[in-house]
Amino acid sequence: MPYPSNLTTALSVEACVRESGAIPATIGILDGRIHVGLSRAQLERMADTKNTLSSKVSRRDIAAICAFKGNGGTTIAGTTVIAKLAGIKVFATGGLGGVHRGGENTMDISADLTELARSSVAVIAGGVKSILDIGRTLEYLETQGVPVITYGPTKEFPAFFSPRSGFQSPYNVSSPLEAAKLIYHGDLLNMENGYFFGCPIPERYAAAGETIQCAVDQAVEESKANGMDKKGKEVTPWLLNRVYELTGGSSLENNVALIENTSRIGGRVAVEYAKLMNSGGTVTQPDVIFPMPSTKPSEVPAQLKPPKALVIGGAAVDIISRVTETVTFSSIQHSTIPGSVTSTLGGVARNVAEAAHRVRTSSAPSNKDDIMLISPLGHDSFGSLLKDETAAIGMRTDGFSYPSSSSTSGTSALRTAVCNMILDGKGDLVGGVADMDIISSLQFNNVTVQLPTKGPLPEVSVMDGNLANATMTEICQWAHDNGVATFFEPTSVAKSTKILDAIQYLLKIPSEALPGKMHPSPITYISPNILELQHIYSALEANMELNSAIREQWWNVVDDLGLGQDYQSQLTILARQPVSSDASTTSARLDFMTEKGVARMAVQLLPFFQHLIVKCGQAGVLLAMRVPNTPGNVWAQEKSDPRSRRQIVAKGKRAIYVLKHFPAMSLGNSKVVNVTGAGDSLVGSIVATLVENPDAMQDPVAVDLMIERAQKAAVLTLQSDLAVSPLLGKLAAP
Repeated sequence: MPYPSNLTTALSVEACVRESGAIPATIGILDGRIHVGLSRAQLERMADTKNTLSSKVSRRDIAAICAFKGNGGTTIAGTTVIAKLAGIKVFATGGLGGVHRGGENTMDISADLTELARSSVAVIAGGVKSILDIGRTLEYLETQGVPVITYGPTKEFPAFFSPRSGFQSPYNVSSPLEAAKLIYHGDLLNMENGYFFGCPIPERYAAAGETIQCAVDQAVEESKANGMDKKGKEVTPWLLNRVYELTGGSSLENNVALIENTSRIGGRVAVEYAKLMNSGGTVTQPDVIFPMPSTKPSEVPAQLKPPKALVIGGAAVDIISRVTETVTFSSIQHSTIPGSVTSTLGGVARNVAEAAHRVRTSSAPSNKDDIMLISPLGHDSFGSLLKDETAAIGMRTDGFSYPSSSSTSGTSALRTAVCNMILDGKGDLVGGVADMDIISSLQFNNVTVQLPTKGPLPEVSVMDGNLANATMTEICQWAHDNGVATFFEPTSVAKSTKILDAIQYLLKIPSEALPGKMHPSPITYISPNILELQHIYSALEANMELNSAIREQWWNVVDDLGLGQDYQSQLTILARQPVSSDASTTSARLDFMTEKGVARMAVQLLPFFQHLIVKCGQAGVLLAMRVPNTPGNVWAQEKSDPRSRRQIVAKGKRAIYVLKHFPAMSLGNSKVVNVTGAGDSLVGSIVATLVENPDAMQDPVAVDLMIERAQKAAVLTLQSDLAVSPLLGKLAAP
């Protein structure tokens, strides 16, 4: 288009996209840099062809224009390449390139057609450019395996300026949702090709289109006479300019109307596609059936039961490199190290879910649907491996999602999470690389199964620290609104404080004063190790003076506990006890509880986490918890016994505070194989107990049995090459 019509049209089509509810991202190259989304100033510069030297850029030209710092307007082929790189799924434009008239002799065929065959981008256009051979173009697209769809009530393929070409598309769709479903199904089937939607120009422009088509035919004949038809990519701009001259500029009005129409439709299709990707929409799986002749109606799998626990976060493939015991890392630099390399399923949330599933099904196979893992996967071999192996374990897979690139910060986030760990000869973690970016892209409008708000609700929702802060807040708000317990597994020191945004958000929600009732904590359960406990405490302490909601919550809870001199004396006695219940095996004591302030920090965190299950490694497990001081509560009958039972029970007016140490379970003569999944197995076993008995924390006997089984689960995994030992399936409830 001539200047300034090209600029006003560019701004107009962007407005059309915005009106449809989508975000426009006009693509171009300026000074050798690819821009996906141009500013007003950049659009003005690109449109001013008199002062800006620009090239027509197809796939073959992109690298050269970037290398030589040039400017360029991208063809459909060029735009499709860049849209795919940027993760843009829907692309609206004017007319598709194709087979030129006489192309059977000249082989003049647009790169648009071959690019559509290898880039999974949906192109919404007004048909094939009117100067081309429409019939041969459609045949070529069929050969390339590109679906051609008419957007309208019939299969009549549009002819750019005219809504009718005399050719038929194989398919037609009559709404943005139908178009989006077609694209979405292609994604589910991992199809690599693009899609071409021909949108007829509005009918009111049809009459003028016939006149313009006569000018098109004349321009084509003139190009043959003057040899322009032999000049490759120069022929199309010449022909369009000549048509503009022959029609006295009237073709421009139709051209603008056409591209505004495709932009509106493209925007609406993009919105519907995003809805399907974000929520599963009305399409949850591809309509592909692999027939099994022996299958009887009674053998069709029953619908999955509502889950009793949601475990949300990271599912990954763990690649474990372990050196031989005779080799030290310090002895080898810039070289490989002898050892073994294995791969297993991993990821904190996945490990917890598998452990909970194995323990839960050990009681009864009918419990197999109780645990739902919610995690994003990439469309890659690691993603396929994770889903297939999860199903092979017997776990449900309906919580896996496949986020689109438009919902992420970059293409790296589309990779399935992988954790590459290096272990020394003893099985201890030395270091590694964790590629977990995809987990932070998880949002609840991204998963195939939505958080339930009616019917049987889960007993507990478990979050790992890989989730984005906003996602944790969303989960906690849903749990708060629906009375579901929350369980936070910090995952690492760096990620342990990500839950604080959710805590601050929940503390701002007004709550009715309940005289005589225990003040609730925002998060029900947390399972940190000592380093994570220290990090969370430091972060909350730093915010204490700045955040009045945190300060008020802290004061209400800690003051209610009424911990005085008796508690301090009992804590001193507990800290003098040996780490192991077998005093002959070690001289170490529990003095870390006082000298490192572990017990003090646990008390200070009770206002924000009702139950703390602190993983102390070889020193066992420390439990700090609050339960209501109500008539009939069994804890009200318990007494402090810091020596033999390693427990302190402090009774406030509204709440009972319990601090209890559980010594580590002996490995006997067994050898530690790896330590990476032991903590996750412990947490998974606890989750299984909470599913079996949601009130387990109210009963001292139930608490003892819960931690005992959880420690057994951790020991079994310590002795396994896998992230979660399959032997957890034998840990039935005592």
